[in-house]
Amino acid sequence: MEQLGIGSRVEHPHFGRGVVVESTSEFYSIWFRSQKAAKSVSTGYGELRVLEATSAVPAAEENLSLATIEQAIEHVLDRRLNEFQLVPMANKWQNGTLVLRPGDESLQPREVPLETFFHKIVMVRDRLRLIEQKVNAHKGLSEQEKIDLQQYITGIYGSLTTFNILFKEDHHQFSGSGGRE
Repeated sequence: MEQLGIGSRVEHPHFGRGVVVESTSEFYSIWFRSQKAAKSVSTGYGELRVLEATSAVPAAEENLSLATIEQAIEHVLDRRLNEFQLVPMANKWQNGTLVLRPGDESLQPREVPLETFFHKIVMVRDRLRLIEQKVNAHKGLSEQEKIDLQQYITGIYGSLTTFNILFKEDHHQFSGSGGRE
């Protein structure tokens, strides 16, 4: 694989999507939003999927200033990582309201903007994915323990399929044991 340059977008099987912020002949330093940190990954790591490559810095330009590097990183983070979390709500629910009406007529109903509720559902989904990644990558758990925990997570996904009607795109939806998310 060709050496990746700063700003290359990649996907790691455990940490998710990230951006190369430093590149040497042996390691990439990749900032992962899910980890809120940069991780070192070997340049020979075969499971690193390249989403968008930028060329490595030519030898004549290797002496970049720290200010230039910081500016490049800020640009990449601002421009690229925000794209990762865009999960659109189905158009028919835009500007809608969730009404929670108590069974007791003497109590006031509660109204919540659907955008707010949808945002909370997306946050739950993203946190479940992070837990799933951490379970699968955990070195202290046996394979059977990972499978057991994964079954709980899959059950949670299945319980949340009711909210799939809110998602505009099917690939963002929850799926339980009937399919893979």
